[in-house]
Formats: sequence, C-alpha cells, structure tokens
Amino acid sequence: MEKIPLTRAGYDRLEAELKQLKSVERPAIITAIAEARELGDLKENAEYHAAREKQSFLEGRVQALEAILGRADVIDVSKLKGPVKFGATVELADEDTDEETTYQVVGEHEADIEDGRLNIASPLARALIGKEEGDSVEVRTPGGVKSYEILSVKFI
Repeated sequence: MEKIPLTRAGYDRLEAELKQLKSVERPAIITAIAEARELGDLKENAEYHAAREKQSFLEGRVQALEAILGRADVIDVSKLKGPVKFGATVELADEDTDEETTYQVVGEHEADIEDGRLNIASPLARALIGKEEGDSVEVRTPGGVKSYEILSVKFI
C-alpha cells in the first residue's frame, strides 16, 4: 500500500478528529438510537432512521481516518529546505493586485484552503513545486490565468 505524506500538524489534527468521533460522537449516536428504539415502531420512526444514517456516516469516517493514519508517512517539515516542495510555507504576491497570501503545501487529506493549507495536487501547488523565492509562476484558473511572485519559501 502506498504511504500517505502528512505533516506532523496534519497527522495530529486527523488523530484528534478520530478520537473525537470514537469517544464523543459514537456514544452519542448509540444513545440516540437506543432512545429512538424506545419510541416504538421502527419502520415509521424518523428519529431512528436519522440516527442510523448518522451512525453509518460516522463509521465510514472512522474507517477512512484509521486507513489514512495507518498509512501515514509523517514528514518533519522543519528538516527540509530548498525550493518549494511538500510542507513548504510559501508567501505569494498576486502580480496583478499585489495581494499577498500564504499557503502551506500539504497532502490532500489535510488540505484546507480556508486555513491556508494548499493541496499538493492543486493547480497552484503544482505550479509552485520546484520554484524558489523570487520566481514568478503562472496558474490557469477557472477565472483565467493568474501570475504570482514567490516572496518567500519557509519550512516551519
């Protein structure tokens, strides 16, 4: 099986989510199912069916997290250096608007664009890989071609 690269922070976030699901969410759903069963006829019991559906979703997420964490290859980003690669924190300036943004290039399982974690498979990350501070990159986006200048590359 193929290893899944994760930063330490990403691994810890996924592990915390798994712990939350197992220790808090799962018992709450089991209680909800038990309470719904007490209401009588299960065929027409909406609370029971909703709780079972939520349980199914939760168990699927637990299995997915266990699989990811079991195949995780935790990478110590602080020991890396050089051009942009997995784990790099990149500060960019939009060459049209001078708007500055900062992203960390991470794997798909820990990516969250709202929180500045950029999926390594995204068009922007693919354009950044191998580039260095001072380089310009062009990225084809749904809104057209965007140009960015790399202001800094850090491994923190």
